[in-house]
Amino acid sequence: MKNIAFIINPISGNKETQNAKKKLPKLIMQTLDTDQWLPNIVFTEYAGHATELAFQYARMGFDAVVAVGGDGTVNEVAKGLKGTNTALGIIPMGSGNGFARHLSIPIRPQKAIDMINHSEPISVDYGLANGKLFVSTCGTGFDALIADHFAGSNKRGFATYLQKVLHDAFSYHPQTYHIVGDGLDVTHKAFLITFANANQWGYEALIAPRASVQDGKMDIMLMSGNALLGSASLALRLFAGSIDDSHFMDTLRAKEVTLIREEVGPFHLDGDPVEMEKDIHIKIVPDGLRVLVEKRF
Repeated sequence: MKNIAFIINPISGNKETQNAKKKLPKLIMQTLDTDQWLPNIVFTEYAGHATELAFQYARMGFDAVVAVGGDGTVNEVAKGLKGTNTALGIIPMGSGNGFARHLSIPIRPQKAIDMINHSEPISVDYGLANGKLFVSTCGTGFDALIADHFAGSNKRGFATYLQKVLHDAFSYHPQTYHIVGDGLDVTHKAFLITFANANQWGYEALIAPRASVQDGKMDIMLMSGNALLGSASLALRLFAGSIDDSHFMDTLRAKEVTLIREEVGPFHLDGDPVEMEKDIHIKIVPDGLRVLVEKRF
């Protein structure tokens, strides 16, 4: 028997997923192979609670801790598990679910639970931005602004995200950024810069189609300041997995860099907005996290 904990964030996602999570403990008990797993199910009560719980379960020697929510919940649980032998599992019940999609974890809760029955742990990388953890992406510029506006919205989901993008895109002024380290010394006027450990923001929006969570590096995606001129083609390429072929995008790869901005301002970590310093040190921590994925025979 292996010990497994399910940490459920009751407020992530939209109203539909929030209601579904009320019934999730029953679904877990119906679907999970209890001859293999001994489950412990708990709901979070405040911001940061998932990190505290995950850390406690790891210290208790649990084999796996499952984040039930969106990328923010995954981020919180990963903070508590990084550097331990306890594997992170995911039941994606948030908005974008970018990290789960990158790992090909089913979006339907019952299928995600069943996948755990046939899973294996693998080692993956995570990132740090001025010491703050991210598992999928972090970044600055327009996407950080949208993350901030999206977080303050009462509505969730792709339609709300798209509405925020369309509302703010033509009033946003690109900034000049400097990236140094790992052999790089680049100055770029950019609409946005994404530092990608995984390949997407969420919703299958593949901002870094070639990114891997097992290569010890990040893909640094720089969208040019005049990107709005090609906004239609960029949108198509974003979901087709070919945005890195656009002449409006530049791709860099590195293990560790420092981003120098014009001023203190918005930044995002796995889609959650934060205010960050003018200079931000970003690095990848290789093999720092264990994650449950579908077993490959």
